[in-house]
Amino acid sequence: MQQKIIILDFGSQTTQLIGRRVRELDTFCEILPYNKFPENDPSVIGVILSGSPYSVHDPEAFKVDLSKFVGRLPVLGICYGAQFIAHDGGGRVEKADSREYGRAHLQEYDAENPLFKGFEPNSQVWMSHGDTITAIPEDCRVIASTDNVRHAAYASTKNPLWAVQFHPEVYHTLQGTQLLRNFVVDICGSRQEWSPASFVESTVEELKKQIGNDRVILGLSGGVDSSVAAVLLNKAIGKNLTCIFVDHGMLRKNEFRQVMDDYEGLGLNVIGVDASEKFFNDLKGVTEPEEKRKIIGRDFVEVFNAEAKKITDAKWLAQGTIYPDRIESLNITGKVIKSHHNVGGLPKEMHLQLCEPLKWLFKDEVRRAGRQMQMPERLIKRHPFPGPGLAVRILGDITREKVEVLQNADDIYIRSMQEYVCEDGERLYDKVWQAGAILLSTVRSVGVMGDERTYENPVALRAVTSTDAMTADWAHLPYDFLAKVSNEIINKVRGVNRVCYDISSKPPATIEWE
Repeated sequence: MQQKIIILDFGSQTTQLIGRRVRELDTFCEILPYNKFPENDPSVIGVILSGSPYSVHDPEAFKVDLSKFVGRLPVLGICYGAQFIAHDGGGRVEKADSREYGRAHLQEYDAENPLFKGFEPNSQVWMSHGDTITAIPEDCRVIASTDNVRHAAYASTKNPLWAVQFHPEVYHTLQGTQLLRNFVVDICGSRQEWSPASFVESTVEELKKQIGNDRVILGLSGGVDSSVAAVLLNKAIGKNLTCIFVDHGMLRKNEFRQVMDDYEGLGLNVIGVDASEKFFNDLKGVTEPEEKRKIIGRDFVEVFNAEAKKITDAKWLAQGTIYPDRIESLNITGKVIKSHHNVGGLPKEMHLQLCEPLKWLFKDEVRRAGRQMQMPERLIKRHPFPGPGLAVRILGDITREKVEVLQNADDIYIRSMQEYVCEDGERLYDKVWQAGAILLSTVRSVGVMGDERTYENPVALRAVTSTDAMTADWAHLPYDFLAKVSNEIINKVRGVNRVCYDISSKPPATIEWE
């Protein structure tokens, strides 16, 4: 039986980071809404309570029945989780005199407590809260403090329960991974059996049992998620898998042909469909971003369905849905973050069952699984690319001419990034989570070329670093790289006379512009 840690989500932006840190400890975990704890599940070995955008005193604050697991399983409360445990247990949580954000240091900590095994004196932690715990439950004691936060961490004297007001999941808590290791491995007793190898082996066997001799249809996008899903299914069912790759005309330059060649090299049965004419016709004159997304999503389904219906004996539809897709789309606050995912089901008229072999994996785990199956690095390391393609990187209406301009600019940018080798010998492309060019076609920029004044469009370059795409920092690209790329785009791409670099982080700015 596979062990797992349950992470109860109270709506924090960093809940996924907790999950990724636990997975990095070769331990399976599942992120569930705060009120969906799986009772009577013998595979659960511990519980983590996440942070939250709410105060425990807010009327709309999320509340959980702690009796379902406190005293039965090891529990770790993080930030809001720590405050809720204190509040629920008779302690006090009050507004802090000043909001406690940023770096702090553990001036005092109980080195004998198992949660702090291996900690160094004055260890840096990351605070992010407006409330603070001023009193803890009677059966608890303080096990760590900072200069400003007396109850930085506390533990129960009668139950296996720990709580910290800082965030061990973020990189700024320098020994955060050590703390989570202490909890997950030492306290909860994880056998650390979760790995790409074990995932591939167990998933192939599960797919064989689930699908049997049925035929499966899979929609390919060229990205790492659908590609890994295809190879995984191919290992399980071979010739019974048929893949469909729809070209909506807004892929990167020459991408359709290149990806088709890659897939054929993997031995996949792939049908390529050029539907660009339909997409461009339906997008004509449309400028509103959400409407563009909806048209592309609708047209994709129509084209895909028409092709899929030709495979009359298919019984399953496979998707490359990964765990963050499901978490984002089903956010407990009720706010849908992404509108272009096909998460949550499939068209009823297809009368197919849904198969999602990657639904439990984070992006980095998908890549690890791909390497385990010896897939080409160019597919594994491919940056995420939005489903609507370059349509969400062109401001204003979409035309073939605008797409061609952006394809040429983007090709120079991405190719240069792949060719640029950093001082440590690593490609710049591999240091970046996601990158792309954006065409500001609604803006006319004045310029001078030769002796003539020009009025053409600017291009913005975007590159971010991230671990989960929920948050992202702008990538600090070398100045000599940016100078070379800017010069080449302006000289070689007709219609562009200015290049800018986007230095916005997420939040507040999304990775895409539309």
